[in-house]
Amino acid sequence: MEEKPLRIYADGVFDLFHFGHARLFEQIKQKYPKCFLMVGVCRDEDVGYYKRTPILKFNERVESVRHCKWVDEVIEGPWIIDENFMKTHQIDFVAHDEEPYPCESITDVYAMVKESGKFIPTERTPRISTTTLIDRVKDYLFCT
Repeated sequence: MEEKPLRIYADGVFDLFHFGHARLFEQIKQKYPKCFLMVGVCRDEDVGYYKRTPILKFNERVESVRHCKWVDEVIEGPWIIDENFMKTHQIDFVAHDEEPYPCESITDVYAMVKESGKFIPTERTPRISTTTLIDRVKDYLFCT
């Protein structure tokens, strides 16, 4: 009997989808080639409240992620993952970089997953992020 593939979840804003995002998914698939990779894209309202207003709308960010060859499914992701979300989506592991991700009174939105042993650390791609892209565009538009 064939073993059920691991269900791995990765989440984010994925605004201005770039090769750092794709490399995140590639890392997971290279480490777990037979996994089912589910990617959660955070809602516009949550992103605006916790981070900054996204440039691309939710459906545009979903479509960007959906077209990445490493991704098996895209869903709406919560800002904070809880046990109910993990159970509802039958998630075995959550993949994200190890840096604590604070949110209001929470020191790390991934704390529950890390403490339960269901966390897969990933590496960020150096020198690329949505923030650096936004800064580059600002420099381009407002240079003298």
